[in-house]
Amino acid sequence: MLTSSLLEGLTISTRLNETEQSFTAVSTDTRTIVAGALFVPLKGERFNGHDYVDAAIKSGAQAALWEEGQPVPADLPDDFQLYVVKDTLFTLQEMASAYRVKINPKVIGITGSNGKTTTKDILASLLSLEGETYKTQGNYNNHIGLPLTILAMPSTCKYLILEMGMSGYGEIERLSEIAKPDLAIVTNIGESHMEQLGSRAGIAKAKMEIKEGLSPAGFLFIDSDEPLLDGWKQSSIIRVGFNHADILVENVAATVDGYRFDMEGHHFELSLLGKHNVKNAAYCIAVAHKFGLSTSKIQTGLRQISLTSMRLEKLTGSKGELIVNDAYNASPTSMIAAIDALKAIPSYEKRVVVLGDMFELGTEEEALHKSVAQVITPPITHVLTLGDRAKWIYEEASHISSSSTFDEIAHFTTKQELADHLSKLVDQKTVILFKASRGMKLEEVITAYQDKQQD
Repeated sequence: MLTSSLLEGLTISTRLNETEQSFTAVSTDTRTIVAGALFVPLKGERFNGHDYVDAAIKSGAQAALWEEGQPVPADLPDDFQLYVVKDTLFTLQEMASAYRVKINPKVIGITGSNGKTTTKDILASLLSLEGETYKTQGNYNNHIGLPLTILAMPSTCKYLILEMGMSGYGEIERLSEIAKPDLAIVTNIGESHMEQLGSRAGIAKAKMEIKEGLSPAGFLFIDSDEPLLDGWKQSSIIRVGFNHADILVENVAATVDGYRFDMEGHHFELSLLGKHNVKNAAYCIAVAHKFGLSTSKIQTGLRQISLTSMRLEKLTGSKGELIVNDAYNASPTSMIAAIDALKAIPSYEKRVVVLGDMFELGTEEEALHKSVAQVITPPITHVLTLGDRAKWIYEEASHISSSSTFDEIAHFTTKQELADHLSKLVDQKTVILFKASRGMKLEEVITAYQDKQQD
């Protein structure tokens, strides 16, 4: 139950006599307010949420936090409570931390450059067989989204799975302090946010901040195959991976639907594309074992995973082609992993990669784009790129390949031009991968070329 008791020690004063209130929800956005909600107005460089309290009231809010010094509208309803606080964002975060303690679920924090959402989805599939499980919705994984996620969990929640994203130092540390995870996972160290953090070593340092809020009795699972993490030797850190691991993943083999592998003396099957997802699943199996789930229950959970869209999502096109939509986001590490996943899918004559720009790679962005070309090899048959940065992939692939390596290497400047080309290229013997950073919205090409085929 969300009540005003979560504000204990945080409130400077109230507009009305202070009696305990219950809230149906907590929201920072007037568009998501429901009747009986607590409205939390936040301030930014170009906006001030306090300006929208009237809209929040019209949507059903029954109370609001109010930052000290902000003018109070004279026409507020007589029964509308204001809780005056020093800082509304800080108060939101502290409320979430208090609610986490009150409900006391087992909390799992997940960070990493790639694979956070897929790992979250796999873990939710496993833990939901053991008890009520709530997970981060959408991209609510930052300093605002994470506290809102905590405050949205049901009071009967047994397992709370929280994604933790960041763009700079100190952010994961703060999220971990709010969430106080019992167990945590760092999926991998990639290149996302190189622009802000300068190097992969900087990214590793920022991701490992997740241990700062970890329970004293907790464990952190990390990638044993990442040299940048070799220096972390605490007893609370458990290495998971294909080599030199505390928990070793062995006998990995591709199947028609995904992969099979062995781990800690048990056999598992995974219906997901990409060998990197074997490791993501291994983290989840390790967490589930820590919480006492049986191997048979874990095997059942792996068979019923429901992934968030655009994460190596398998779709069937109008001509019977297999579409692998991995267009939600991209870094060199995740793009290379997706290409490797495409190469491992059996029984397709045409294997097409459609690659777009990757953002936030800093001064090394040209070299990092070109590095992707090194893994574009047969059985890939068609290499298609879109965007100013992805043109570097096209140029490098053209440079290092012979005229007979691929059936086609081409660069496109517009989505429609690319869609028109794809509509003529694909058939039922085609598998096609779409991969780019979120800003490219590469899924629009899928829609456009599918629409073209319907004409």
